[in-house]
Amino acid sequence: MSAHETLLQVRGLSLRAQAGGQPIVKDAGFDVAPGEFLAIVGESGSGKTMVARAIMGLTPPGVEIAGGQILFDGQDLTQCKPRQLQALRGAQLGMVFQEPMVSLNPAHRIGAQMAEGLKLHTRLTGTEIREKCIAMLRRVRIENPERCLDAYPHEFSGGMRQRIMLASVMLLQPRLLIADEPTTALDMLAQREVLDLMVELAAQARTAVILITHNLGLVSRYAQRVMVMCRGDVVETGGVRQVLRAPAHEYTRSLLAALPRPGQARPPRAGGEAVIRVQDLQVVYPGSRKGLFGRHAAHHVLKRVSLDIHAGETVAVVGGSGSGKTTLGRAILNVVPIAGGRVLYRGVDVGGARGPDRRRFRLGCQLVFQDPYSSLDPRMRVHAIVAEPLRLVPGLDAREKKRRTDETLDEVGLLHLAERWPHELSGGQRQRVAIARALVRRPEFVVADEPVSALDMTIQAQVLALFRDLQAHHGFACLFISHDLLAVEQIAERVVVMEKGSIVEQGATRDVLGAPRHPYTKALLEAAPLVDLGRQAA
Repeated sequence: MSAHETLLQVRGLSLRAQAGGQPIVKDAGFDVAPGEFLAIVGESGSGKTMVARAIMGLTPPGVEIAGGQILFDGQDLTQCKPRQLQALRGAQLGMVFQEPMVSLNPAHRIGAQMAEGLKLHTRLTGTEIREKCIAMLRRVRIENPERCLDAYPHEFSGGMRQRIMLASVMLLQPRLLIADEPTTALDMLAQREVLDLMVELAAQARTAVILITHNLGLVSRYAQRVMVMCRGDVVETGGVRQVLRAPAHEYTRSLLAALPRPGQARPPRAGGEAVIRVQDLQVVYPGSRKGLFGRHAAHHVLKRVSLDIHAGETVAVVGGSGSGKTTLGRAILNVVPIAGGRVLYRGVDVGGARGPDRRRFRLGCQLVFQDPYSSLDPRMRVHAIVAEPLRLVPGLDAREKKRRTDETLDEVGLLHLAERWPHELSGGQRQRVAIARALVRRPEFVVADEPVSALDMTIQAQVLALFRDLQAHHGFACLFISHDLLAVEQIAERVVVMEKGSIVEQGATRDVLGAPRHPYTKALLEAAPLVDLGRQAA
């Protein structure tokens, strides 16, 4: 790549913490040409997001550039003043963040937020700005864009919000677009739609794209070149096919080894008494108010859902955002009110259970949340967090509670970190704490709601293996909610596919994922980004 073809040149970039001088990124260097798609991959803490933020001039407080150059069209961004960077951001440098609900202001309408960049960087009139916003929303396939401009972010799903964020960034047709984990929390279909749109819009404007991700499937599908980072170092750079077929560095090989392999579904278990039995379950949310006395039609979130879950069995629930899979898990746990049907725990109707039966149900069922950081009390140490559920278990004295807590922490490999606070742990370690907290009471049934969606591949593989081992040891039944079909294949014996509140297909994992019958299941599988290592290695 010659110098005149290069849009961005990063040379010897080093970042460090101001307090103590701890290195965060060490001597990073790479080039990006106009219209090129570069992926930067690595585990959490590898420094990939810090490189992106340094390019944008958005390094967090406490982090400083210790050396190197960031040349954008020949201009060194490390030497630019804040006002110069502000003029470049939006107009020539665009960034799509991981969580659009954080980057979209919940207090302002979509139209006002989309218009902000055009008002700052152009001389268009209000009418022209509105017309450009509507046209861009149409390009990202937003239905009724006029209504969208007058709506607030919370009125849209995660995939729709990410489309709106992409539309806002691409309105000004920046020359460089940085996408930092833009699809981590999205289901497979929404993920593919968002990235297809990003590639389409970037190609039309000949925008260079840097994708920050830990998903090698996305790298294989969309990127032309890839840069691999480990603990602040760039360990490998090259064409995507070259790196994925014949990785030169041991760390890259370890990332590829952690990828779940298709075709390894667990065989279904023999039947028996169901721990949980769901019969014609319905959940209905009342419609929003329309005028002074009227209401919009009620929203049926679950429509006559039925399934059984047996001891020691994992049943996965998959589907797109809004399919009802999380509502199903919470309705089974009696957290969400049901409008019809029944949930039976060991043959007892949970809805009508009182006294000892209800107490037995509450003690016997647990929930593992998607984001452990928000579900762990930051004011409690790890040992206290895991021990807390034992407060209501009858017949346990202080010594027995400590023994049970230590035993559970040892099972998840965190006994040596028992006195740490949540913020002192990595994402994978926090998820292990969440799993330990759920299992310390030795429940018979666990709902795991997207427990690995925010983790990188190697940590995800470790957490799934841990979960399988703990289930084999304790024999609990599990409802595993996920949009990651590869993770589902590793852990579940049976799969339930949901669309718009209804079950459209269910059966043994190897049957449903190996030979899907319903069009929606086929669409989910086609959208899953795979790295076919066997074929590439041939």
